[in-house]
Amino acid sequence: MNENGRGFEIPKEVRSMAEAGFEQARRTFEKFLASAQETAGTLEERGATVRAGAKDIGARVMTYAEKNVQASLDYAQSLVHAKDLPEVMRLHGEFVQAQLRALAEQASEMGQVVSKAALDAAKPKT
Repeated sequence: MNENGRGFEIPKEVRSMAEAGFEQARRTFEKFLASAQETAGTLEERGATVRAGAKDIGARVMTYAEKNVQASLDYAQSLVHAKDLPEVMRLHGEFVQAQLRALAEQASEMGQVVSKAALDAAKPKT
């Protein structure tokens, strides 16, 4: 307990760092979603072959969104159970690193899916 008789409080600096990490991850993911949706919209205009690729892109975007939301919820739950400031800092670092890795993997996978869809759309009809 602190001098005010309340339990553990996260210092302003730590809270600011956590918020900055959340905001960075949120901005990165929003850019990723916008790009994927724009690409899917563009591809959908090219016909039946492309619709299949766009459908795959849409499904992947939803899967990524679900995974990222679940990771955020798991992180928030782990913070609730943190015993002290060092544990909060450790949890935050682990979360940010895991999210950055996940976003990089998702962007790479999405790039491959979009490239394949674009190549399929560009193939001459026989």
